[in-house]
Amino acid sequence: MQICFQIQRQSTERSPWVETYLLEASPNTTILECLNQIKWEQDGSLAFRKNCRNTICGSCAMRINGRPALACKQTVQTELKQAALALAMPDSPNRDDLTPAIEIQPLQNFQVIKDLVVEMGPFWENLAQVDPYVSTAARAIPEREFLQLPSERAALDRMGNCIMCGACYSECNAKSVTPEFVGPHALAKAYRVLIDPRDDSHSERVAKYTQDLSGVWGCTRCFNCNTACPMDVAPLDQIARIKAQRLAETTSAEIRAVRHRRVLLDLVARGGWIDERRFGLNVVGNRFRDLKGLWSLVPLGLRAIAKGKFPLKFEPSEGTSSVRALIQSIKVRKS
Repeated sequence: MQICFQIQRQSTERSPWVETYLLEASPNTTILECLNQIKWEQDGSLAFRKNCRNTICGSCAMRINGRPALACKQTVQTELKQAALALAMPDSPNRDDLTPAIEIQPLQNFQVIKDLVVEMGPFWENLAQVDPYVSTAARAIPEREFLQLPSERAALDRMGNCIMCGACYSECNAKSVTPEFVGPHALAKAYRVLIDPRDDSHSERVAKYTQDLSGVWGCTRCFNCNTACPMDVAPLDQIARIKAQRLAETTSAEIRAVRHRRVLLDLVARGGWIDERRFGLNVVGNRFRDLKGLWSLVPLGLRAIAKGKFPLKFEPSEGTSSVRALIQSIKVRKS
């Protein structure tokens, strides 16, 4: 069957443009094989990365039909289903309007070097920030090996499946607006080390991963990373588990992100929804302990008063007792 590939090209000499290639391919042909055929037979200047061709190395990650995927994993048939037989560009030469099209673009949140090749340097630097390896101090015991139970090793399998392809990083909304955020790939690896019984830096790691917006509090919980991951690592789930470990500590109330979650839950349990007056004072103002935080609320409060949106009183919602009972039952089940 004839397929129209619409590939976004880019170089240092000119702005991005879309180039169209017509190709004969069977339904079971992978996208990577199609790109190879285009490069070998039609355009040797087309640039993209590849290596293992077997969903192991992650080199061939790119955006296919508007979503991140491994070119060696996706086939023409699956991509045409995803694209719902989308039509190719009407001005493409030597084709009719019924030729199905597949769009190829480089990953997002990366600087493009050429065509589908992106600069991975910041990606690896972000990973290094979480120290994704068992601490050397824990290995400094010469008398014995670091043995693991099968159950302990199995707990690490999901995060260990990460092949560092960059798909989650590409679709991360938090990374696009908060440059210092290390990214879902790094935090998934961070949790893998955090629960490794051979590591002896658990407390230090929890503090480091939850210190500011570079860690788990920078995550916007958009779920894009879970959807994008081709290896089912579920980075957002691992980020949530790191947060849970921090929230379980009784000494972490000085962190605004922790107060935010605790105060929100407390206010909902009390009144069924959030008392906005108390929320700002307790979270930003830290119950009148943070004078700088309290002062920062003044402009917002004045604007709310001027527009008649400052709540003068709080009325609990209907069904507050049911909400409170639900929260309590969840706490009991977790404990």
